[in-house]
Amino acid sequence: MGTVSTADIPVLSLSLLGRFALTYGPTAVDVGIAAQRLLAYLGLRRHGTRTVVAGTLWPDVTEERAHGSLRTALWRLNRGREPLVCSEGDTLALAEGVTVDARTLMDSALHVVGGPSLDPVPNLLFAGDLLPGWDDDWLLFERERLRQLRLHALDALAYRLLEEGRHALALEAALESVRIEPLRESAHRAVVAVHLAEQNVGEAVRHYGAFRDLLRTELGIAPSSDFTSMLPACALTCD
Repeated sequence: MGTVSTADIPVLSLSLLGRFALTYGPTAVDVGIAAQRLLAYLGLRRHGTRTVVAGTLWPDVTEERAHGSLRTALWRLNRGREPLVCSEGDTLALAEGVTVDARTLMDSALHVVGGPSLDPVPNLLFAGDLLPGWDDDWLLFERERLRQLRLHALDALAYRLLEEGRHALALEAALESVRIEPLRESAHRAVVAVHLAEQNVGEAVRHYGAFRDLLRTELGIAPSSDFTSMLPACALTCD
């Protein structure tokens, strides 16, 4: 009898970027709303005690009802299949074999910020937002944490690609950072730095001017002197 390659074993994947999706290999796994939120919580927080998980996911009901809802969600997730959620004592966590795209994004972002290599360029930095449309209170912090980590990674990625002469990819990273947070000066500085490296002074000046006007309209302030000093003097006088 031949051995089964690990490459042939379907992988349970939890996607939280762009939309919620749970797949087992190529097959989508349908779970209820309560189970989705439990999986999302454990996918982002990695683990939690039953009391904390129940109180976080069902904050508007009694503790007894919250624990009952948690037990029901766990039963629905683990019935008739390999467990998706495991418990050790009072602590819950995702089963070891479940991959989570948001965790992969965090690891990629941290690698970009502090790691030595960029090959391949981590595509997950350009993935969708974290569970758009979900308004759970606990998710607001996780969404902001991931957003800030991604922004720092995209800025770092843009400059490191610029140093390597990979201008198109550097510009893409910088513009993605601008898309996520249009008022973030560091992202706009990266865009201008790429344009100047390519000797596209006109585009650099136009981008600076658009950002200057945006800051003036939205916040009533001007770009920093460090940003202004990157450009020829006409950037300050030409409207």
